[in-house]
Order: sequence, then structure tokens, then C-alpha cells
Amino acid sequence: MMTNEEQVINRWRLILGKQSEQEMVFQGSEREIQNLEDMENLLEYLYEQAAGEDVRQGERKGGLGKSNLNAAKWITKVRKLFPKQTAEILEKQALEEFHMTELLTDKKVLEQIQPDMHLLKTILQLKHLMKGEVLETAKQIAQKVADQLREKLENSVRRSILGRIDRNSSSPVHSARNLDMKKTIRKNLKHYDPETKQLVLQEIYFSNRVKKYSTWNVIIAIDESGSMLGSVIYSAVMAQIISKLPFAEVKLIIFDTSVVDLSGQAEDPAEILMSVQLGGGTDIGKALAYCEQLIETPSKTCILCVTDLYEGAPEKYLLNTSRNILESGAKLNFLTALDETANPAFDRQLGQKLANLGAFVGALTPEQLGDYIGKIFS
Repeated sequence: MMTNEEQVINRWRLILGKQSEQEMVFQGSEREIQNLEDMENLLEYLYEQAAGEDVRQGERKGGLGKSNLNAAKWITKVRKLFPKQTAEILEKQALEEFHMTELLTDKKVLEQIQPDMHLLKTILQLKHLMKGEVLETAKQIAQKVADQLREKLENSVRRSILGRIDRNSSSPVHSARNLDMKKTIRKNLKHYDPETKQLVLQEIYFSNRVKKYSTWNVIIAIDESGSMLGSVIYSAVMAQIISKLPFAEVKLIIFDTSVVDLSGQAEDPAEILMSVQLGGGTDIGKALAYCEQLIETPSKTCILCVTDLYEGAPEKYLLNTSRNILESGAKLNFLTALDETANPAFDRQLGQKLANLGAFVGALTPEQLGDYIGKIFS
């Protein structure tokens, strides 16, 4: 067990690198020193990428050895030797600051990293560098992360929306419309006859519809500028969740200075995310004008525009279009952030002007998502 003094020395040695070897040597047991040497080599590998040469001059010895280290081994070793928080910082530096893009152009590397929001964000920023098997692996990761988010959010959203189907109680009204097919099959699987290959239905279950539904037209417009990356991910998942509700029809577009209609892919967030082209300018007014064309029944239409409101075009067009939409009776909402912190950087002056017109302008965390959508439809 290292003393506090030894820990301090070791930390400084890792900070200063091998150039401090004559004045400062690693302290601890043989195994601890070996791990520290390995950690030092990992740091060397990273910072060499930044400088284009060895920024910590000195003869190499022991540890991993540069000749045996590549991006795949680097990321595996970092996760093994460093605390989780430190490992994530190193990975972020490698990708964002030192441009070690090989980490995400190697299929083996992608397969070794735990699918999570951080990885998905990095993939979306670097997917233009990916081809073939690497790109297919990236798509699979996007699907996994999107599924994780959907599972986390879906129940909250459904609980918050009036008129939901209550699948936890049986309906006193037995009709084909209320037939709970999934539950009926699940409960009768034990009565399956392998000889006749038939499922014997000894019990039939019906769901209780708490309220009759009228169809809502939900139009989701997603600003694909780079600053909205986290919100883009959650918005794509939100579109999938809403599209599965029994009373909602979803139309989805992404925009920068152009507008792309992805309504046919609303139930596939991974496909949406892999279609996003981050960066470029922003024309919110143009996107909103396209949304206005999609309105059929204003009183049953809700527009969710996910944007930081940094308008690249003259804002007068955006304000006039917003006024027309609101005066038609449609609900207009500007979500300035839809991510983990809901601490957005957005154009507050433009946001206030839109709020003065009667639009909702605000940021939401994923946990607030369900309650917010519930209020829209209540």
C-alpha cells in the first residue's frame, strides 16, 4: 500500500513524464511500478499524437512498448489502468483535441468500447471518416444507444399522456378493438400443442382504454448544428416514442440552411442520427415555413422545434411565420435544449420575442420530457 508521499511523487512523475526520471522515480511495489510505467506509456502515446513527436523526451523502457501499442490496445489499457472518470477525459482529449481519429476508424476499437452517449456523440462527429464495416458497426452502436434511451424514457412519456391505454387492467367491454393480442399470446404459450402446431387459447385478454383518442399531428423540426448534438440524439428518440402512441402521427424534419424531410424514418432514430450532417449555417425561418405547410388541422397540430435559436437568416421571417402558426391555432414550441443538463446556450433575445408571440420557449431534461409532452396533449 503506497503512502501519501509516494502517491504524490507518482502523480508528479506521470505529469512530468520520463524527462523527470533522473530526479523522480516511481514509488511502490514491483507490480505498482509496472502499472505506473504502463500508465506513463499510455500518456506518452496520447501526447505524441498531439505534438507529432515524443513530447516527453527520454529513453523508453519496460511497460507496454510503443511498437506493441496501437489505438485498440491504447483504449483498452486506458480503461483498465485509469479510474473511469480519468479514462473518459483521456479518450475525449484523444478524439477532440489531438485528433486520434484512428480510434473511430478501426472496427475492433468500436467493438471494444461500451456503447453510451459519449461514444454516440463522437461517432456522429466522425462518421464522415467511416466506411464499410466500420460504418456498419457505428450504425449498430447508434441503434443500441437509441434503444437504451428509449427504454429509459418511454414509460415516463406514456404515463404522462392522457388517454393512454391501460394495459394493467382488463376491460369489462370485450371487443375486437380492445383485444390485447400480445398478452393473450403470452399467457397462453403454455397451452401450445407441438403436434398440431397450434396455440390453444384458454383465456383471452382485453385492454382497458381509459379515453378515446383523437389524432394529433406532431411535427418535430431538429436543428442539426454542431452545438445541438445532445439535443439531436434525444429528439430522434423522442420522435420514435411519440410515433408509437395510438393517437399521434409524427412528421420529422432536420434542418440547417436546407430542410430534409425524414418523416418516413420517425420510428428509426438510428437511421435519423446517421443522416444528420452536423455543422453549417442555420435557417430556422425556412424550416418553420416548411412545418407550416405540413399543418392539416391546426387545433390538433403541435410543432416542436429543437434549436438554440441562433438564426442565420433575417429573424423577421421567422417571427412572421411563428405568428401565423400560432394564430392558426396550432401549438408552437421551441426547445432550446433537450439533454442531460438542460442548461442551454441560446439567443435569449429572439427567444423572448417568440415567447411574447405566445410560443413556448424553454429547455428540458430527459426526465422532464414525459411531463412536458403530457401537458401538450392534455
